[in-house]
Amino acid sequence: MKSILIIGMGRFGHHLAANFLSHNHDVMIVDEDEEKLEDMVPYATSTRIGDCTSEEVLKSIGVRNFDVVFVCIGTNFQSSLEITSLVKELGAKRVVSKATRDIQAKFLLRNGADEVIYPDKDIAEKWAERYSQDNLFDYIDLPGAFGIYEMPPLREWVGKSIRESDIAAKHKISILGIKKKHEEEMSVMPSADYIIRDTDHLMVMAGNEVAERLLKQNKDNFAKGTSERKR
Repeated sequence: MKSILIIGMGRFGHHLAANFLSHNHDVMIVDEDEEKLEDMVPYATSTRIGDCTSEEVLKSIGVRNFDVVFVCIGTNFQSSLEITSLVKELGAKRVVSKATRDIQAKFLLRNGADEVIYPDKDIAEKWAERYSQDNLFDYIDLPGAFGIYEMPPLREWVGKSIRESDIAAKHKISILGIKKKHEEEMSVMPSADYIIRDTDHLMVMAGNEVAERLLKQNKDNFAKGTSERKR
């Protein structure tokens, strides 16, 4: 369990708080507009009305006691910059700030942010990646040109165990989990003896270039199989 401070309860701040709470973390939410806090009061661990551009307000909150501080000010970049700088100066362990443009990210990183997030940009990139690739069910971007891909198995893997397929050595990917057909839950870190089925969805961590090659191979195999069936 982690202690999370979220400053700014706009749309993104609400979603962030709700998701952290669903994972049973302690979440304190802060906004200077009381109305933005009202719907979260019954669920958040604690709430606070206050202007976080004030050093006194931040001192009273005790920002150094939280594992992560999220600065989610979306409409007033000057305030976001000031709050980011102040929470870092007051000893926050990790500061994650929201940005909408690259120039904002540069200023935030120079003024105390440990990390910058682009909610709209990240979502757009995810959906673009997902719909640019055939046979890709879902995708999570990772740092360093890596990603987690939900994809069908190659035809050559079907009916073989993970060990027999030698997937990790041949393709330099790691199978993190398997979703079975008609089952919502995912089997995490499957045994090397697991027999791969053609209906399985594999959750793999791979370099983006490797994943794109496998997805293309899968598409070519599918097209070839369809052509053979028509003969």
